[in-house]
Amino acid sequence: MARKNLLEISAPNTGRADSVGAKDNRPIAGFLPQARTGGPVGGITRTLGNITEKMERANDLERQLAEGQTIVEIDTDLIDGSFVTDRLEIDPVELGQLIEQIREHGQQVPILVRPHPESNGRYQVAYGHRRLAATKELGIKVRAVIRQLTDDQLVVSQGQENSARTNLSYIERALFALRLEQRDFGRDIIMASLGVDKAALSKMLIVMRQVPLALISAIGPAPDIGRRRWLELGERLEGVAHEPIIAELSADNSRKLSSDERFQQAMVLAIGKPASAKPEIAPSTISGVPVTFKRTPARATFVFDSKAAPGFDQFVQERLQSLFSEFQQGKET
Repeated sequence: MARKNLLEISAPNTGRADSVGAKDNRPIAGFLPQARTGGPVGGITRTLGNITEKMERANDLERQLAEGQTIVEIDTDLIDGSFVTDRLEIDPVELGQLIEQIREHGQQVPILVRPHPESNGRYQVAYGHRRLAATKELGIKVRAVIRQLTDDQLVVSQGQENSARTNLSYIERALFALRLEQRDFGRDIIMASLGVDKAALSKMLIVMRQVPLALISAIGPAPDIGRRRWLELGERLEGVAHEPIIAELSADNSRKLSSDERFQQAMVLAIGKPASAKPEIAPSTISGVPVTFKRTPARATFVFDSKAAPGFDQFVQERLQSLFSEFQQGKET
């Protein structure tokens, strides 16, 4: 038997000269097509088909954007930061390196944004603030994934991304936890966003209660300083005046130091400046000796009156060794 005609499609004997008409002979809006006579109907059908295909592609793109499956390019001026900041500052050196990488190789990893909940036509970053800053500096559009996110989903995505990339220091993570708590996010959301357990979160919040925000801002992110040192600083600050330490760290000479060095400076100042130790100044009245002294629990300072007794300070200085030896002998006996 002959089987050569199994794959052929039988058609009514309409006398059409080619198969193009058969290709266009598709149902539209549920109606069967009429036989064409070579007029403009075929062109109208093709136009409607193209419109339908474009609408389908647009709907598919919209669906993919909603699911976060498509990377698009967005003008950086249309993007706002997250409603919860997680960085004290962006390191200018690291930002410069990122700018050069993107300039040379392009933006390899997209950022995540959501449609802005309060401003139509704008977006809000979940994560990728440094990449956004770098592309903005380069004057190019940023590659992004757009996803519909609730506030909870945004902060969890933001925190988990930063934890995965180890971009945030300990104190920045603790500050992020505090800001989430202040916005009434539940402990489960905060723990999920930071990838920590209940005990670790509690220690973060203890640090934030002990160390003033102004002092944290003056110190900076301190990337090499971990939980133990921040807890130690918090303990040292109990009963200590914070304002002089903040003023010292905010001075021009301290701003030239690295953030880790400013932390070390804050620790030294916290140890050496107890707030309750007010200097007591009293004139010496022993045998009319022209000396006054300032005493604190940590030290005593003698002040010699050179006008009343010229050279007396030198006289005492030369005998300090023997006086100290006499003092030591007295302690032993």
